[in-house]
Formats: sequence, structure tokens, C-alpha cells
Amino acid sequence: MFHKPLAALALLAAVIAAPVVSADETPMSAEEFESYVTGRTLTFGLHGVPYGVEQFKEGRRVLWAFIGEECRDGVWFPYEDQICFAYEDDPRTHCWYFWMTDEGLRARFIDDVPGEELYEVEQSPDPMFCPGPQIGA
Repeated sequence: MFHKPLAALALLAAVIAAPVVSADETPMSAEEFESYVTGRTLTFGLHGVPYGVEQFKEGRRVLWAFIGEECRDGVWFPYEDQICFAYEDDPRTHCWYFWMTDEGLRARFIDDVPGEELYEVEQSPDPMFCPGPQIGA
């Protein structure tokens, strides 16, 4: 049996744990996201610093690299109002909320708070440059 005080506490915990997305941050649908990103390579920043680059290919395939690191192949897929990414070398799934602003695409990881968004700093129709791993002497 579930007691009312415990039920209220459980509900409060769920509300506190839920990510905050304001009205002006309405998450993009999978169709809106796909239409915007497919065929583009986007560079993202965080707090004024370059963060990473992602090439969005046909069939919801992606190529991602943190700035200064090797490229990783992956796919994206919708889950509820999130866009999730799975990369071939990482067993975790990475889910984000994406929305449009006057300055371009914004993204917030599901566990992050407002103010921790990635933002689009550049886009290109060109594919990413992915050098191979460094070879030592």
C-alpha cells in the first residue's frame, strides 16, 4: 500500500528530476530535426569554446568528433521529445533536446540544466575531415 505522504514525496522527486525546457525551447520533432540537419556538417560550441563537429548523413547516420579527437560513426533516432545518438564505439545512448533559436540550433543533454546548452556556431554542406589515429615513431 502506498501512503499519501510517500506518494507526494515520490511525485515531488519526479518533478524535481525532470529536465526543464521553457516555452521558447520547444523541442524539435524528429521530422523537423531531420529536415534541418541532413546533408549538413554542424560545429557546436559550449560557453564560448568549440565543442565538437557532427556530420548528418542520409538515413539518420552521423559522424561525430569532439574538437581535437578522432571521428566516431553513429546513428540518431527519436525517443519521446528527445533526439538520441548511439555510436559504434560507445555502449551508452546520448539523448538531447534540440530546439531552434534566431541564432541557430541549440541542444541540451537530458541531464543538464538551462545554461549548459550546446549551440550551433557554423554549418557547412562539406563532409567532415577525419584524420586517422596518430602513428608514433
